[in-house]
Amino acid sequence: MEALTPFQYELVYNMLSLTVAGMAAAGLFFFGSRMDIAPKYRPALLVSAIVVFIASYHYLRIWESWQAAYELVGGQYVSTGVGFNDAYRYADWLLTVPLLLVELVAVLGLAKRESGPMLRNLTIASVLMIALGYPGEVASSAGTKWLFWALAMVPFIYILAVLYGRLATAVANESGEVRRLLGRARTVILVSWWVYPVAFILPMIGLSGGAAEAGLQVGYSVADLTAKALYGVVIYQIARAKTASDRDEAERIEPVAA
Repeated sequence: MEALTPFQYELVYNMLSLTVAGMAAAGLFFFGSRMDIAPKYRPALLVSAIVVFIASYHYLRIWESWQAAYELVGGQYVSTGVGFNDAYRYADWLLTVPLLLVELVAVLGLAKRESGPMLRNLTIASVLMIALGYPGEVASSAGTKWLFWALAMVPFIYILAVLYGRLATAVANESGEVRRLLGRARTVILVSWWVYPVAFILPMIGLSGGAAEAGLQVGYSVADLTAKALYGVVIYQIARAKTASDRDEAERIEPVAA
């Protein structure tokens, strides 16, 4: 483990602490707000809450592991001999990434004949992506890291292509506030998901030592907060807008039926 400056150590320490609190707060909000929306969209909010609660637990363990792994000696943070366990992050992704996909499908309200096969294929791709990324994360050889990064990018690109394409269709079929929010969801997905592969390669493109480790940990934390907590807020907004749209549609139809 590389030695860290006090700034590098504290930057990661504070970022991990912020992520623990942010995920937990988001989970309470999603769970408490589920009654604001129509029953057909509530599963999306429940899944959002589950995702961030799982992430909050794993980030708490990562935060504890970070503290146990370093001690201040002579003005630098050096290894205590206890390894930093970053595997918690991959365990978290293995659980939460498929659930993030469920969130989106649930709020879109797709028919089962469409949502079932799409979720199955996306879940398989997400598991492959994470399973291929981990060996590269822990490898010491730059060549091995690049190899597994490239392999993991194949299912990564597939997932983004399906999600971005499906959201493009959804945007075209909606109007008003729902259309605007679905467009925002596309942006959040595209921006937040690309942070992961970029953060992964920071040690391979010039950053080294403590700067590389700090950049990696901060990058992953920012990406997770965006892809889970902020994404969940957008899912909530879409669910509320769809609830209002469905109510307005029902009110227009009711007088005609009467």
